[in-house]
Amino acid sequence: MSMTSTVPSVQPGSFLTLHYRLSGPAGVVISTFEGSPATLTLGTGQLSPALEAAMLGLPEGIHSTIKMPAGAAFGERSADMQQWLARQELIDMGVENEEYAVGDVLQFPTPDGKGQFAGVILDFRTGARGDAVKLDFNHPLAGQPVSFEVHLIGVL
Repeated sequence: MSMTSTVPSVQPGSFLTLHYRLSGPAGVVISTFEGSPATLTLGTGQLSPALEAAMLGLPEGIHSTIKMPAGAAFGERSADMQQWLARQELIDMGVENEEYAVGDVLQFPTPDGKGQFAGVILDFRTGARGDAVKLDFNHPLAGQPVSFEVHLIGVL
């Protein structure tokens, strides 16, 4: 009787320990390879559904790079995700009242206060009713081809 050990593979709900690197045309957006590995549970929204789906079935120990076409990983860019906010609204949300520059990334609390989301400054305007900032809340890689490098250290 032969004993064959099967290597665990990624399933819906798997708990993963991994290193990953997300890159777009402009270079690396996030990477864990230089520090501690990430831990996450599939299906909890820590990664985009498309990235999670791309990992399904991968065996523990694999080091692979998954190429995704424009828009596949984080959806298309949406004009609806670009909004003007009064500077006072930023202050009310606890975003520091400092000097901003186009391209700066601001962190905003989620409505439940448990997480954060980012907005990139696109433009400014000054007016009689006060200053306003135009922010882009699209994911930085929305509408772009994405390279998703993953090293699956552990699958539970």
